[in-house]
Formats: sequence, structure tokens, C-alpha cells
Amino acid sequence: MDIQENGFTFTPLTPTAFLERSANVFRDRIAIIDGALRFTYQEYYERSLALTGALAGLGVEPGDRVAALCVNSHVMLEMHHGVPMRGAVLVPLNTRLSAPELAYILEHSGARVLVASSELAAVAREIAADVGVRLVIAGGEGDEYEQLLIAATPALVPCTDEASMIAINYTSGTTGKPKGVMYHHRGAYLQSLAMAFHTRLESDSRYLWTLPMFHCNGWCFTWAVGAAGGTHVCLRAIDPTEIWRLLRDEGITHFSGAPTVLTMISSAPEATGGPALTRRINVNTGGAPPSPTLLLRMSDRSLDVTHLYGLTETFGPLAINEWQPQWSERSPDEQSVLRARQGVANVVADRVRVVTAEGHDVEADGIAMGELVTRGNVVMLGYYRDSEATERAEIDGWMRTGDVGVMHGDGYIEIRDRSKDVIISGGENISSVEVEQAVDSHPAVLESAVVARKDDHWGEVPVAYVTLKPGATATEVDIIGHVRARLAGFKAPKHVVFADLPKTATGKIRKNELRQLEVEIRVASAGAPPTPS
Repeated sequence: MDIQENGFTFTPLTPTAFLERSANVFRDRIAIIDGALRFTYQEYYERSLALTGALAGLGVEPGDRVAALCVNSHVMLEMHHGVPMRGAVLVPLNTRLSAPELAYILEHSGARVLVASSELAAVAREIAADVGVRLVIAGGEGDEYEQLLIAATPALVPCTDEASMIAINYTSGTTGKPKGVMYHHRGAYLQSLAMAFHTRLESDSRYLWTLPMFHCNGWCFTWAVGAAGGTHVCLRAIDPTEIWRLLRDEGITHFSGAPTVLTMISSAPEATGGPALTRRINVNTGGAPPSPTLLLRMSDRSLDVTHLYGLTETFGPLAINEWQPQWSERSPDEQSVLRARQGVANVVADRVRVVTAEGHDVEADGIAMGELVTRGNVVMLGYYRDSEATERAEIDGWMRTGDVGVMHGDGYIEIRDRSKDVIISGGENISSVEVEQAVDSHPAVLESAVVARKDDHWGEVPVAYVTLKPGATATEVDIIGHVRARLAGFKAPKHVVFADLPKTATGKIRKNELRQLEVEIRVASAGAPPTPS
């Protein structure tokens, strides 16, 4: 007998179910803090239900796309529930993109409605007029969003297919036009539970939104916090001073961010210029591997960092550096090296493999490098309106990540580079991440990025772009000598450029811009003699 024929056996998985439950279990608990605004779980649920009616009044039908150009706010949290509860598909927009980039995504996704925070009203009006979508401004004078909620009658459309789209999240587009990554209800539901489980979210947790909610749906914490009955503490802009005030005064228990965001927080004057934290705080980071130096600095400030690894294509964190109890007996330096690894698949994900170009598993020796591949419940449906890119992403039923790494003997993966960031010098592969970690360990260095510079003799050589700590000094010779003392000579940067590093909205360093700068340098210096060894 096929048990799925029983009407009482299965219901489709959707992350909006968490809010409905918490509105019943935690109805009077504060769910959202957004500046002076406070909403209980019951209010949060009722507002999300009202949003379904507001969308219906704007002509949004099941399957339609609804875009959100919103700062971290109660509006963005409500969009994560009201849009899918209407049966529509949420398209979160990167708030730092240019108007032409945003217009492209609106056009490509076919969004019918755009909801924008009042802080972003100017660019929202420009792109809405350009593309021809219905614009709703939330906040500010008039506040049409609020008026629509007040007048709306709920128009809920229950999820009947957990494999259907819940969101389209666009990649950064650093190597071309951004691609629309299709998320499904099932993956969002399971990933939310994984995040709640691994970060130990509870009903008394207070999650500070230092991570953009538009990025991979906030790694699914937009739903995970509600699953636990915790409190969302919205932060509309990254401000280290305000972050430290909230950490000290508002009982924050969790926050997430890219390593560059952690660098800002840990190196801010307020990090050491105020009272010590009375509790240790659960911090999660993703993106570029955090350097052991940064992890030690964070720990000294009572910020316990867990490294997560994932992609837009995997609903955010696919793997977690699961801490083993026996590692706590290691020295601080050894622990920081272990914490910098990417770890193992999260509790709802399939395993992560490291394979050769032919698709064979590499030796689990921490040395042999290959590409990371994965599959399973928290992998995208594919790229929206781009079947060719979807096909290119597959190898023997596994999804290619484009990341290069190693497999350690204990089954933990460690990223060594993006495939496009590996530097090939004199026939030797150099991991830019390895060199960056060596550079970052210099006491004067705040952060760094290492890219390839074309070289007539070696093919490519490493060049380090370095930002120094405020008030610190170091020379090119200092940095190169520091790295040479830690790594093989051929891995040391041949040049050091002191500069502020370009970054994405999520705090990732834009290496593509640095690579382009290197191309321009090469063109400008055509005819120069080979770089000496």
C-alpha cells in the first residue's frame, strides 16, 4: 500500500508553518524588535496574514513573483511569510546593487510587485518606473504598505507542493549576469530546522540581524528564529558602535556575518573600550574562510565563532564545522586552526565530497585538492530561466560548487580556494586562502585579499591587497618577509598593495574587481621586463 494515499499521513513542508505554530505557542512573546517597534508572535502572524490579502488586492496570484528591496526590518520578515502564504514567490533584492542591476533582476524574474523600505524609496521608484512594476513603499510619509495591511482581508493560499518555488535568490553576478537560484518550500523548511538545531536557538534566544535578510533569505534564519520562538532584533545598517551597545545591553545571544563583518566588529574601538560581555555569544560566519587570527580575536571578546559553508545554491550554510569535545583540550592556536575548517554536512544535508575533474573522490589526506560537490534536500531546483547554467552545474548527479578544497582524514572538508582564485605559478598551485591567512597573522594587518598577477616568467605570481589596522604601520618588505617565514617562498606575495578592499553587500571581498585591476595594471605596463623571482 502506498501510505501517501492516506490523507492524514503527510502535509507539504513549508517554513511558514513555524510562524503559525509560534503564534499559538508563544502568542504574547515579543517576536520582532525593530527600533521602537515591537510585535508579538500573534501580531507578527496576523500582519503576515494581512499581507496575503494586500498582495491579492494588488493582483498577485499563486506563482507570481513579488520582489522586496528592504533593509533588515519587520517588513522584510513579514514578506518572508506573507508572500509564500499567498502562494507567490519572493524575490529578495540586494540593497547595494545599482539601479541597472536591480532593474535587470526585476525584469528577469518577472516580478509583478516591488515592496521597498522607505530608506530605498528613490532607487525603488527609478527601477519600478523603468521596468513597469507596481511599487509599494513601506515606512516614511504615507506608508502605503501599512495602509494596505490595515485594509486587507487575508487571502491565504496553502502550500500543496513542497517542491514548488518559495523564492528566487540572485547570485552576485561577479562573473556575468546574476543567476536566479530557485528555492523550494521543502528545502527552506529543512534548512530552517538545521540552523535552529546547530546554533541552538531557543525561545529565549535573541538573534541580532547583522546578516542581510536578502542574502539566501538570511541563511533561512528569517524562518528559523520563529521556529524556536526566539526574538528577531533588526539592525537596519551595519554600525559597530550600535552592535556593541546591543550586545552589551539587549541580551543578544546570536548573530551571523561574513568574516569582513566580524573583522569590523572585533576591531572596533567599542570592542575593548567598554565592559566585558557577561555572556558568550554564538556567532556564525560564512563566505571566505575566517583566518585563525580573526577567530582568536573574536574568542578573546567572548564571541564564539562557528564556521559555516555554503552557497546561494544551497540555501546558505550547507556544512558546519561541528566542534568535537576533545578539541577543547587543544591549545588556543590549534583550536583556531580547527575552527577555520568548513566541516561536515549539516543535519539535513547530504554529505559533501571533494572530487577530481573526472568525478572521483580525492585522497582524504588534507593535501590532495579537488572540487567540492553536493546534492540533497537543501540544493536548489536550478537556475531560473537558465537551463544551460543548470546543466553545467551538474556532474554525475552531484552539484558542482566551484570551490576547491581538501578532505581531511576525519571527514572534515577545508576550502582552499574558489577554482577561479587558485594561482598557478611556475606550474605550482597556490591557494590564495592559505596566503591570506599568513598575511592576516601579521599584527598590523586588519584584512587582506590575494589574487594572481600575470608574470612573463612564472605565468602568475601572488599579489596581496592589504588593509592595515587603524594606526598600524607595515611595509611591503615586512609583509612579504612575514609570509616567507610561514610558507614556502614561492607562495609569498611578490607585491603588496595597501588599500581599502572592495566588498559586496554581504561583506565578501570583491576579488573580481581586484583581478580586473590586475588586468588593467598588466595592460598599462605592457613591455615591462619580467618580474624577478
